[in-house]
Amino acid sequence: MFTTDLWKDYELLDASDGERLERWGRFILVRPDPQIIWKGVARHPAWKHADAIYRRSRSGGGGWIKNELPESWNIGYGALRFVLRPMGFKHTGLFPEQAANWDWFSELIRKAGRPVRVLNLFAYTGGATVAAAMAGASVVHVDAAKGMVAQAKENAALSGLAEAPIRYIVDDCKKFVEREIRRGNRYDGIIMDPPSYGRGPGGEVWKLEESIDELISLAAQVLSEEPLFFLVNSYTTGLSPLTMRYLLELKVKKRYGGRIEADELALRVTQSGAYLPCGAATRWWQATD
Repeated sequence: MFTTDLWKDYELLDASDGERLERWGRFILVRPDPQIIWKGVARHPAWKHADAIYRRSRSGGGGWIKNELPESWNIGYGALRFVLRPMGFKHTGLFPEQAANWDWFSELIRKAGRPVRVLNLFAYTGGATVAAAMAGASVVHVDAAKGMVAQAKENAALSGLAEAPIRYIVDDCKKFVEREIRRGNRYDGIIMDPPSYGRGPGGEVWKLEESIDELISLAAQVLSEEPLFFLVNSYTTGLSPLTMRYLLELKVKKRYGGRIEADELALRVTQSGAYLPCGAATRWWQATD
């Protein structure tokens, strides 16, 4: 299990009846989570004082049935700062469980003793981008959503990284990597956080389980001769961490050696002390010890 206990501005207070009770800075949110299948165990008093509640609709989709939040506010994780904005599909613009991954690759970057170039694919609002840049890497940040890339720039500026060597690209990730292969550009670290479901630039539908093999194969071709790490995140229910591990065994470890670990990402629930699964991560790295 990959987790962290270093958050001060985020806390998963309680979990029951398909919903999370969370503290994001000074605001309390209630949001749905399909992993929370247990019922009738809500105990935390903050359930009665939520600033915002998101509920799914039986006909599909959903919305905020209560929203007393500001348009945006900031939280921090160590030296990193992030702007939060409640979105139409329950999200805030940050996935706190990913901090466990930020800590992992940041340590690798700091200990590398050489310049490290990182490619962050499906980079969203740039949590991993600012973490890698703060650790000393130069980063190429790629996402197809212009608004998410703009928010990533905000997060970098908030973290004091406005002038850091970060290149922001609004593009289809697969097509960008194909061009990088042709151009001969190479990276020491790759971060890949593809969505479970999406549409290509021409409207074509793709599913992660049908596309991940090709994505990893392409990304492996832009690794440098002495790569440092390769991280793949997955939020697709039913796509086992061991399946992702097998892919990295074939595509990366077979050529470069190194180590692989694959496990669930998790957040500790304050009320119960148990851990809530929040997706999975597969990590390859070139160990030097």
